[in-house]
Amino acid sequence: MGAIALQLAKAYGAEVTAVEHTSKLDLVRSLGADRVIDHTAEDFTRRGERWDVVFDVPGNHAFREVRRVVEPDGRYLLIGHDAFGAAGRHWLGGMPLQLGLVARSAVNPQLRGPSFASPDKQDLMSTLTGLMASGRLRVVVDRAFPLEQASDALRHLMSGRPLGRVVVCP
Repeated sequence: MGAIALQLAKAYGAEVTAVEHTSKLDLVRSLGADRVIDHTAEDFTRRGERWDVVFDVPGNHAFREVRRVVEPDGRYLLIGHDAFGAAGRHWLGGMPLQLGLVARSAVNPQLRGPSFASPDKQDLMSTLTGLMASGRLRVVVDRAFPLEQASDALRHLMSGRPLGRVVVCP
């Protein structure tokens, strides 16, 4: 789930359509999503709608499918967490997909090329702190695990069930 991305987009005035599992629809609504699409019931790439930005967290659609819903002058941004290894892809995981997108970015304006520039961390932290203090950004914690149960925490994360962050504490 792109909870932080959703809230940042809302904080900067975007209209947000969230695509999520049935069990997480209420949460994304509570974080500010204007509309929600239940991906277990409907494929967002086949709705005939277009968006200015598609922020793809799971990376579970081919770019050729997602491309049809990105405005011609819009942007596609892939996080592609590869289901934390549970997707069963080759030993390289999502890397071939990501490298293919980097190569296409030279000719496709919907893709941004790679950037190795780091944001100013003090400015970034100041912005995030301000958003949190104003209530426009909140971190949702599903569950905290003691360090001794780190493997349980990872299994819980890989299950896809958490409604928020999974935290491991000393």
